[in-house]
Amino acid sequence: MEESRLQQRFTLAGTGSSLTGHSQPSLDQQDASTEVIDSPVGLLHKDHETFHDEVTETPYDSGHGRTTYITPQAGSSNHNLNAADQRTDYEEDLQNQVSAPSESPAARSTTSNTTGAVVPISISHEGHSPSPEGRSSSDTLTSKSGPSKTKAVDGSPLLETARRHSTASTSSASSDDEDHPMQGDFMPIKSAKSKGDQQRPGLSQRKSIVTEEDLFRVLSQRRTAASDVDADEERNEVEKLMSRMFGKERQEHSEEEKTRHSGVVWRELTVKGAGLGASLQPTISDIFLGLPRFLRNLVTKGPKAAIGKPPVRELLSNFDGCVRPGEMLLVLGRPGSGCSTFLKTFCNQTAGFEAVQGERTYGGTDSKRMAKDFRGEVIYNPEDDLHYATLSVKRTLRFALQTRTPGKESRLEGESKADYANEFLRVATKLLWIEHTLGTKVGNEYVRGVSGGERKRVSIAEAMITRASVQGWDNSSKGLDASTAVEYVQSLRSMTNMAQISTAVSLYQAGESLYNLVDKVLLIDEGQCLYFGSSDDAKQYFMDLGFECPGRWTTADFLTSVTDEHERSIRKGWEDRIPRSSQDFAAIYRKSDAYRKNLDDISEFESHLEAQRRERIDQRSKKNKQKNYTVSFPAQVMACAKRQLLVTIGDKASTVGKWGGIVFQGLIVGSLFFQLPNNTNGAFTRGGVLFFILLFNALLALAEQTAAFESKPILLKHKTFQFYRPSAYALAQTLVDVPLVLIQVLLFDIIIYWMAGLSATASQFFISVLTLWLVTMVTYAFFRAISAVCKTLDDATKFTGVAIQILVVYTGYLIPPAQMHPWFSWLRWINWIQYGFEMLMSNEFYNLQMECVPPYLVPVNGPGVAPQYQSCALAGSVPGSTTVDGAQYILAAFSYTRAHLWRNFGILWAFFFFFLVITCVGFERMKPNAGGAALTIYKRGQVPTKLETAIETGGRKGSPDEENLDEKAATEKQTSSDTESPSKDKEDDEAMQKIAKNETIFTFQDVNYTIPYEGGERKLLQKVQGLVQPGKLTALMGASGAGKTTLLNTLAQRISFGTISGDMLVDGRPLPKSFQRATGFAEQMDVHEPTATVREALQFSALLRQPREVSVEEKHAYCETIIDLLEMRDIAGATIGVVGEGLTVEQRKRLTIGVELASKPELLFFLDEPTSGLDSGAAFNVVRFLRKLADAGQAVLCTIHQPSAVLFEHFDDLILLKSGGRVVYAGELGKDSKHLREYFEKNGADKCPPDANPAEYMLEAIGAGDPEYNGPDWGDKWLESDRYKQQTKDIEEIIEKRKNVEHSKNVKDDREFAMPLMTQTIAVTKRAFTSFWRTPNYIVGIFMLHVMTGLFNTFTFYHLGYASIDFQSRLFSVFMTLTISPPLIQQLQPVFLHSRNIFESREEKAKIYSWFAWVTGAVVVEIPYRLLAGGIYFCCWWWGPMGYRTSGFASGFTFLLMLLFELYYTGFGQAIAAFSPNELLASLLVPLFFLFVVSFCGVVVPPQQLPYFWRSWMYWASPFHYLLEAFLGVAIHDQPVICNTNEYARFAAPPGQTCQSYTQQFISQSGGYVQVGLDGICEFCQYANGDEFGRGFSVFYTNRWRDFGIFWLFIMFNYFVVYLATYLRFRGKNPLKGPIQKVMEKMKKTKK
Repeated sequence: MEESRLQQRFTLAGTGSSLTGHSQPSLDQQDASTEVIDSPVGLLHKDHETFHDEVTETPYDSGHGRTTYITPQAGSSNHNLNAADQRTDYEEDLQNQVSAPSESPAARSTTSNTTGAVVPISISHEGHSPSPEGRSSSDTLTSKSGPSKTKAVDGSPLLETARRHSTASTSSASSDDEDHPMQGDFMPIKSAKSKGDQQRPGLSQRKSIVTEEDLFRVLSQRRTAASDVDADEERNEVEKLMSRMFGKERQEHSEEEKTRHSGVVWRELTVKGAGLGASLQPTISDIFLGLPRFLRNLVTKGPKAAIGKPPVRELLSNFDGCVRPGEMLLVLGRPGSGCSTFLKTFCNQTAGFEAVQGERTYGGTDSKRMAKDFRGEVIYNPEDDLHYATLSVKRTLRFALQTRTPGKESRLEGESKADYANEFLRVATKLLWIEHTLGTKVGNEYVRGVSGGERKRVSIAEAMITRASVQGWDNSSKGLDASTAVEYVQSLRSMTNMAQISTAVSLYQAGESLYNLVDKVLLIDEGQCLYFGSSDDAKQYFMDLGFECPGRWTTADFLTSVTDEHERSIRKGWEDRIPRSSQDFAAIYRKSDAYRKNLDDISEFESHLEAQRRERIDQRSKKNKQKNYTVSFPAQVMACAKRQLLVTIGDKASTVGKWGGIVFQGLIVGSLFFQLPNNTNGAFTRGGVLFFILLFNALLALAEQTAAFESKPILLKHKTFQFYRPSAYALAQTLVDVPLVLIQVLLFDIIIYWMAGLSATASQFFISVLTLWLVTMVTYAFFRAISAVCKTLDDATKFTGVAIQILVVYTGYLIPPAQMHPWFSWLRWINWIQYGFEMLMSNEFYNLQMECVPPYLVPVNGPGVAPQYQSCALAGSVPGSTTVDGAQYILAAFSYTRAHLWRNFGILWAFFFFFLVITCVGFERMKPNAGGAALTIYKRGQVPTKLETAIETGGRKGSPDEENLDEKAATEKQTSSDTESPSKDKEDDEAMQKIAKNETIFTFQDVNYTIPYEGGERKLLQKVQGLVQPGKLTALMGASGAGKTTLLNTLAQRISFGTISGDMLVDGRPLPKSFQRATGFAEQMDVHEPTATVREALQFSALLRQPREVSVEEKHAYCETIIDLLEMRDIAGATIGVVGEGLTVEQRKRLTIGVELASKPELLFFLDEPTSGLDSGAAFNVVRFLRKLADAGQAVLCTIHQPSAVLFEHFDDLILLKSGGRVVYAGELGKDSKHLREYFEKNGADKCPPDANPAEYMLEAIGAGDPEYNGPDWGDKWLESDRYKQQTKDIEEIIEKRKNVEHSKNVKDDREFAMPLMTQTIAVTKRAFTSFWRTPNYIVGIFMLHVMTGLFNTFTFYHLGYASIDFQSRLFSVFMTLTISPPLIQQLQPVFLHSRNIFESREEKAKIYSWFAWVTGAVVVEIPYRLLAGGIYFCCWWWGPMGYRTSGFASGFTFLLMLLFELYYTGFGQAIAAFSPNELLASLLVPLFFLFVVSFCGVVVPPQQLPYFWRSWMYWASPFHYLLEAFLGVAIHDQPVICNTNEYARFAAPPGQTCQSYTQQFISQSGGYVQVGLDGICEFCQYANGDEFGRGFSVFYTNRWRDFGIFWLFIMFNYFVVYLATYLRFRGKNPLKGPIQKVMEKMKKTKK
């Protein structure tokens, strides 16, 4: 066998476009140009065709434009049996595939084993010998030597492909082909067309890759601007490398591979979803008018319409198609057309849809069975790259491999799991060019890590590890530049080919090189299938329908353009014959040959599925009956736990910051309770410190909720990838919590336990640590359970707000169990903190003997005072004893006992496991990738009547007449669309005449920009020169990092950091003070007030930016012109919202441009990346509009990232930068970029091919993005060029000529803002009120929190009596009122900071209004709502506990205090936010500041017991000290105290004295009263009235107005801080900025 193998000769040849095979010449017939090279397999013969690798169906480009023949020679001494045995898997695959025929009738092959037989394998390769259609629809494998009886090994990728692509054409082959009975068709790798006609270098110039290490070295070098030769060689080596993981040998040994469900088929696929795609903007009025509207609709339109439930509508309609193994489908369509819906359905992710009808099969298995048993074979990749930012690339991929490494039945013989993981990691990282990033964090928008392109490739590597048979990629090239996007799709193509995956991918702005990589294309519009079929035939299909593809348009752009009436090009004479609506397109397609071919393709593929199914059954073992999770549940838990630990360690800043904060707060609290006395004075505070440490640790777990929601998208992605069960993740988190929570508890407990002087025995200390640890673990589990059950963080917050109140109040410390009302007392039994508190209290007090001291010792003085005639006014005291047993104290006061210690320990574990189970179940029930429709939200009253009615009634018709009207309107719209275009153009031209024109010329020379960098300096711009003229559209381009945006910001005067030098002149004069507001600047990020409508946004800009001399009416009329010009009339009343619920990305981009135009920019118009993130159609519309602006007289300068040739043609001038911020070209482009091409060609660049995109050509010429570029320095060439000298001369002439040109009054004035401060403030405040009015969720959230906490407070302390404990309850009721402020502050801060972000990122830089106007609006708008909420809280709270028994003055004064409290916490929260850089820091600072304010107010520790240090200043500096004194002072004034039976201190009077005479002296000094009990024993009550109770907490009724006034000062101070911090941020010099910067630089140097 081996000998016959060595005697074989093989020929691998490219083919022409014919559908039948042809023979290659025998070795004797080959011409003299054929070269022969020794190889491990034989001799390599090269002629003018291209080598093709059958295993991967990928061309091996020899680099010489010649075919490679592999010819093992019999008898060669260099190629004996040993050499044959040493062949790589890849070469053996090749040999076996060529020599082994398929037994499939459709793809029967014959080859010969006779010596010298030549087996030509003909595979067409795009770009070498294209068919007239662009690529052969079928390729042939032919044999010269007749049938062979050798049997093929089934399941190989080659033979699978042979079966797939064999067509009916085989049977119709001519008699000439009888010698070639095998007509199996093989699909080559799809790749960009190579320049086959260009001369390639000879063999001697080429390095051969001999060893695997050579191969890895080649792959380590990033492909940038490589020659075709290098690119082809590298592509082949990539395929060779992939065969190590996906090649035939591995497939033969893998049960997993043999039981794959390959290929996807869908028939009559229809997806339905709920919604109209539009809704009305909710407002606060809906709260009151919702019911009347419901009743009106109920009466007039019926119950269904009244409910307003949206109707079910079709998102996709009747799709048919199939994607075979090894095929790649490109999904095209405008945003909102249904691309994501299709991809989710394609990947069996149907959660969120109302119905999915039709048939979907995966390798012949229906979708329901796949979802149940084979989820691991189908994966969907969302648009965003979801990874843990703090994990390194290596750890991210290692984790994926840990969870998806197959069992030994699916690995090579002798290969361990570690071997498999190491090999796969090595191959994947080399293949995807990310091996240099292995040690780098993945990163995200906040954490620095790998680049966007590298992050995409990490996502591909993860998908590759799953070895899924079906993969969908949803707009995954978003945010990548063109070259990175090509690399990304090439990686997908390689993976699809080698692993025989069915891949579907949607892309925006897909270039021709991307389009050429796919096999099939699907075009969707409004949920209709416009075309599905071969990507080669798509263009011709639409051209046959009457459309025209303009020159230089990419095929993808042309296909998407046919659905856009403004963008499409129609062939002459076809204007009335083309389809107009998506329904027309779909109907024509279903009657077309393309559709019939599609059905034939499906049928042909399905004919092989039964064989595939039988093969799966034969190969299936118990292990592969289900393919949901690869590794066992315990292994999943351990892998997740290890990763969770690495994530935590990776985020050192958060972990260290958290622990640092715990130590700091521990020290503060420890000093507050420093060395508590062992007597009765320490009883209350000892309970207080235990309550505090318990609650503090438990509530730290609240931060877990935010973290849980942040990691949810990653968890859901991994769930779809079947890495692990979500419940395994929940258990893993708990495992990791065990040591981390223990460290946290130890840090806090060690500090406070010993500072406070708690019981110093080992058993008591360790029991306290154990209790704290367990309670904290239970609380973590509780908050995670809520996160698992709730869909959004907002929903979860509503639960936690109430839960925290219950946890705090019903622990037993604030209200002893005996005082709890029956309707709420049951809450303590479901409050696990209560069980923990009982454990801590009983552990601390069970062996404590407390000496009774004043004020608890009664009486202290008087005639005949002796211990046997004294008692203690503390629960648990015994008459005649001056010591109190701790165990009796906690039993009498709290009903606690040490006997419950270990019972409670068990109960806590029960709570823990209960919450853990809920978390696991909640995670398991989460549905990933839920579908949903985008909404446009309209302001009520500014929406078409028909649509408004439809929205109100849920889209249901009121009568048949309405339906007829709708149909008539639709018909009229259809017929008018043809005649609309000319009149529309005329209207546009008229509108353009009204647009403000620029008449000034902006010049800049010698512009340099330097920033401090790592102790030195770094130049970002160097000697930049250019000009922007009216009527010219100027592009500013360069590679990533060249400084495009930096230059744009520098020219627009938006840089506030570093040093700028150079001359920037307007008409030869320095820039006026009005420059920033007299120019338009459209930011790349479309930042707008979300609640404003399109019209309001334009009017706001016009009102504050146009000169004050222009009337408001004129400004508004100008805005209407802009609306028409931007084609936004139909959405003028729509609110901006956020993407998904508001304007689309394209509409937002147009609005950004419109907002700037509304200001009538008189100098020039800057735009930063106006086409970023848009699909090709939207990008075309934006650039088309900019062209119109320039034609109307505007001077436009915009950065643009690698535009298509069509977009680039719209520009007049170009400023091209290279890395380092140097100009390489600046000047006119000319028609078809003639001047640009001439300049580069003249200076030594290659000639620009006629079909090339000039924008890409120039970047390639200067080596943009190529780290290995070693060509000429184009920056130097520019400075030496004649064009540069001519430009300098032109600029000097312009400066000289235009020095004395008269400018408009608006440009000349030196006002920073167009409008006076009062107008600015009124406009901004009005907008803020409108925003709040349209955010009912926020306002209702405020009111609901006040109502819920108010009612909870009132029913917890309902109808307080006159006992001592009731007065303590009054104190705690007031204290509870103060504690509602943190959640309310957390609620208002994001609103404040979001508003500031809008001002800071756009409006402040554009000089629309001043910082003072913004901060006034932000402050004023909160006040009325907060005051109203305070009034509501007062009504819910005050009358229940104590208001019903107090005077009118007390109630009125308390109401005033409540309003002041609202103002205080609002200002306090905004002040913290004002000096915080972001929401995260602001939310972290709230508890820190609140702890200070509340800890020293006199409730947690009474003032007399505060350490002197804190009592001397912090007590007086706490605003809550004054508020609490005022609140409590009026609540208890003149209220009698009538002690309960168990509250009396009982003692016997000395002989000869009555109770009154014995205690009279003591009572006159200390207060209280005495009475004689039934048994003759004296009963002493500690307080006679409320004022005496207040004295114990330094609360005096007489200070009420003083406190009222001082509290006003605190309120004013808060608002002063808000204004001051804002001023320092925007205008002043931050005194801390310099020192902080120096410290940061020193830290960086130390690290190095």
